Amino acid sequence: MKPARSERKLEKPHSWQQLKNGPWVSESIQTRMDEWCPKLFGYHMLKLGGLSCEITSANCNIQHQVKLDIQNPLHNVIADGYDLPFLEKSFDAVILAHQLDYCNDPHRMLREVDRVMIDDGYIFITGFNPISFTGLSSLMPWRKNNLPWSGRMFTPGRIKDWLGVLNYQVLECDRYALFPMQKYGTFWTWIENSLGIVGAPFGSLYFIVARKRTYPLKPIKPHWKLKRRLSPIGVNYKVSQRQPHSER
Repeated sequence: MKPARSERKLEKPHSWQQLKNGPWVSESIQTRMDEWCPKLFGYHMLKLGGLSCEITSANCNIQHQVKLDIQNPLHNVIADGYDLPFLEKSFDAVILAHQLDYCNDPHRMLREVDRVMIDDGYIFITGFNPISFTGLSSLMPWRKNNLPWSGRMFTPGRIKDWLGVLNYQVLECDRYALFPMQKYGTFWTWIENSLGIVGAPFGSLYFIVARKRTYPLKPIKPHWKLKRRLSPIGVNYKVSQRQPHSER
């Protein structure tokens, strides 16, 4: 298993147009976000990265939405994803569209997102599955340095393990796009639906929804009680005190 942290310089896409089949991938993520947005409530949402900025959420109940990136023209905050300029527990939901695929230290990014996430907040993570046709294509020498294959793809199971360490409950893990081809899309979709759960683990894309769970620390009182120390005086024993004789 390759380490999560890497010193290799990665080219990070800031728009879906930079990725092969990028608009199609964006549309598939948009369809799933449209199902979840009406379920979200709160005050602030963070869209981290240029790809996340282009995911629309007009039907979301969270009105204030912060779009953070360096190059995407849709951003309204310019900052580094490793050092977010926000206070702790500021956001009710965070979208990470293919951000872990193109960062050198995904652990650090997730910890920083966890810092600004409120208790019971939602996080949405999308990415490429290395155990798929897209992942196998990255092994070809002529594609290693081209987007999207130049990224560092992690399996959905590994992402779920990282979220579990941060005390997140995974609510949904959808793996899809077994055949990521736009041509004859209806035919490929029919085959994928026919395979069902057999082909799901090999989907080229994954969509993970997790919720931050914080359990309060309460002292647990023991059901047993300590026995009292032995007393030299019995319960039914009376001590008689002699009255001193009055001096005559």
